[in-house]
Amino acid sequence: MAISRRTFGLGLLGLSALGTGAIFYGRDSSLLRPYLSEATKLFGFVGGEKEGFLADADVVSALRRQGLTLDARRAGSVEMSRERVILDQKPQFLWPSSSGFVDLARESGVKIERDQVILNSPMVVYSWDSVARGLVAAGIATPDGDVRFRLDLSKLLAAILANKSWADLGVSGLFGQARLLSTDPNRSNSGFMFAGLVANLLAGEVATERSLAKVGGAIETIFARMGYKPSSSGKMFEDYLAGGPGAQPLVIGYENQLVEWVLQDEERWKRLEAAAPAKPVILYPEPTVFSAHPLIIVNKEAAPLVEALMSPAVQEIAWTKHGFRGPLGLSGETRNPLVSNRIMPRLDSVVPMPDIKTMLALIARLAG
Repeated sequence: MAISRRTFGLGLLGLSALGTGAIFYGRDSSLLRPYLSEATKLFGFVGGEKEGFLADADVVSALRRQGLTLDARRAGSVEMSRERVILDQKPQFLWPSSSGFVDLARESGVKIERDQVILNSPMVVYSWDSVARGLVAAGIATPDGDVRFRLDLSKLLAAILANKSWADLGVSGLFGQARLLSTDPNRSNSGFMFAGLVANLLAGEVATERSLAKVGGAIETIFARMGYKPSSSGKMFEDYLAGGPGAQPLVIGYENQLVEWVLQDEERWKRLEAAAPAKPVILYPEPTVFSAHPLIIVNKEAAPLVEALMSPAVQEIAWTKHGFRGPLGLSGETRNPLVSNRIMPRLDSVVPMPDIKTMLALIARLAG
């Protein structure tokens, strides 16, 4: 049956009206809005250990569905919280790796709209199976399952301060004196937190400015013997994997870093476990400290980023693909056999960090 010009015209008019209505509806619909409007692009700085998480295509898509895209640049947690060269770039958000940096940012003149812990990861020591076995023989570490270990950090620090060699600690084949490596505590959070943990252990309590007068010299010795210290935790972990046990025998890092590396390329990990002469292992210091990752909102336009990152979908990606625990420090359910036996589901031997004034006094000493 032929369609008249009038009927055809009315049909086009109806479709046009329907399309226009859909567009206006879509602007108000949380389901359609991300696909019909420009995303809000947010600029800020993040710790290097979170770069892989934020670059994950699933995370990018989840944020895009919330109408957000990120220009997130790497910076050390200490740097982003107080250095003018970073703060003067007017970031809309900062994402350091310790709650103490919220106070440091505020003291540095940052006007904080909101802060929220998004992720958690305990501080661990990365090493190699041969080194770990030597530390077990020396009574400094104990096996906890087949591929993870508990580390008596006080004993290890005492051995370093006593200038013990690797051979003295039962580790053969390594040159020189025992050492534990970290990032620069004046630039990066992992070094910052390790300095606080060392201060606590040497003081026998949560360190204070007063106790630093007694133990500060010993802390300086431990850090001086490290030699070069990278400026970011991501760079430290890359150096660890590339250097092997000779160059990087014991390295401070975040629990999630090895988990994330394994899950990025499972076949690579299987090849390494089957054929590599040295295999990465995690040693859990006892006690340790938790690295909370607070998102600091500097510009209110970035406020929706908190809810987006706290959504169940994004939190699930953070755990299952990148090894980050949730805001309470609890691990999720781990089904992947490549990582399930490498992490401790629960950590009880945890100490608090010294207050920010004590930590600033400590890193000022270490900067010298």
